[in-house]
Amino acid sequence: MDILKQVKEKGFVTAELEKEKNLIDEIARLKKEKNAIILAHYYQQEDIQDIADYIGDSLGLAQEAAKTTADVIVFAGVHFMGETAKILNPTKKVIIPDLNAGCSLADSAPTDKFEAFLKNYPNHTVISYINCSAEIKALSDIICTSSNAVKIVDSLPKDEKIIFAPDINLGRYVAKKTGRDLVLWDGACEVHVEISSAKLKLLQGKYPNAKLIAHPECQQEVLDEADFIGSTTALLKFVEEDESTEFIVATEVGIIHKMKQAVPHKTLIPAPANTNNTCACSECPYMKLNTLEKIHASLVHLQPEIFVPEETRFKALKSVNRMLEMSIPS
Repeated sequence: MDILKQVKEKGFVTAELEKEKNLIDEIARLKKEKNAIILAHYYQQEDIQDIADYIGDSLGLAQEAAKTTADVIVFAGVHFMGETAKILNPTKKVIIPDLNAGCSLADSAPTDKFEAFLKNYPNHTVISYINCSAEIKALSDIICTSSNAVKIVDSLPKDEKIIFAPDINLGRYVAKKTGRDLVLWDGACEVHVEISSAKLKLLQGKYPNAKLIAHPECQQEVLDEADFIGSTTALLKFVEEDESTEFIVATEVGIIHKMKQAVPHKTLIPAPANTNNTCACSECPYMKLNTLEKIHASLVHLQPEIFVPEETRFKALKSVNRMLEMSIPS
């Protein structure tokens, strides 16, 4: 773990490191006492990734939530991820360290407006990206992630009419890859659309040998320049397997922590963002709301808890289960 690495580098234990170590030990004790599991997304802070029982992308997290035997699921991610875990585990307690950890993409599809939108396209199969609310999942036929969206669309008959929501950039990417004419909802992730193509060109000039790898939630001008496009898990696998030693990573900066652990000898450069933030990179403010202190507090109090109304949960479960069934390797 990074804390041990810091101790070795410094040659002594600082008060700050001692406090963090005690916090980590206490989290481990509470997990055992309450039969809890910590699921964390790749975009979480490094110290949270280091203590998680499982780290993954949205598909992996959904699959892990579906099979866990824990009584308590601590979801170190954002609200819709906790909702997905609750949809799959109605009898388990699902908690999230910070209830304010929302998602700009999920917020871009309000339920009432989406329901009205669907009425304009009768007899369409609704495929919704997992980055949406439980209510949108309940209005959908199939849920997908960036890992399996192309596979799911390809699996449907060629003459089937499809609505794809809520991410328009992922939708355009899937339409291009499958050759399908998809009806797209106009939503987007603020983190990925803020990646600056102008600054990216300057960065590519500085690192001419670096391969640009990008998440399909990025805007088209970024994807057009990319050497590889894929989900967070696919991006991680690519830097592990590709023989190149330099990569510009166009997605949320949190994934670079896992990449550095996997390929410490390679150079990994976060893509620049238009916004001014602490790292001048693509950083999700919602993902970063979660902290070790909040994880500890959530385990002590088993709060804040995620709730999904049973009628909504039951409808949403059908679309989530279809995704899980369609994602089983053939």
